[in-house]
Amino acid sequence: MSATPLGSDAETFTAWAADRQGALLRTAYLLTGDRHRAEDLVQEALVKVALRWPRLRHQQPEAYARRILVHDHVSLWRRTRREVIGGPREQTVADSTEAAGRRLLLDRALAALTPRQRAVWCCGSTRTSPSGTWPTCSAWAKAP
Repeated sequence: MSATPLGSDAETFTAWAADRQGALLRTAYLLTGDRHRAEDLVQEALVKVALRWPRLRHQQPEAYARRILVHDHVSLWRRTRREVIGGPREQTVADSTEAAGRRLLLDRALAALTPRQRAVWCCGSTRTSPSGTWPTCSAWAKAP
């Protein structure tokens, strides 16, 4: 079976397709959001309508074509989508342990500094801290 209807069916299909192609393209564009993919969808739908034209020409060929557009688009979406399982990664016990270890290391390093050195380091850190949650400079400077 050829992709185009034969005889007078071919002429009526060609006239119908030329008349409805713009409307089908607009529908396909609304589905895909991409002009090139929309054109591909319309072309695929017109081929499928052409194959069934003898049965469809006295019914509602445009409704059938729109249905093909939707079904083909959904099928493509299902084949190509990437499923995201779960939400953001939760902090694990290992992450908490590592963060606590880094905090203890920082406390030991700061304790080895003189009060003036701690104050200089702390004041510099408050300007670069993204959350601004560092203690005040005077609290670090007075720490033993």
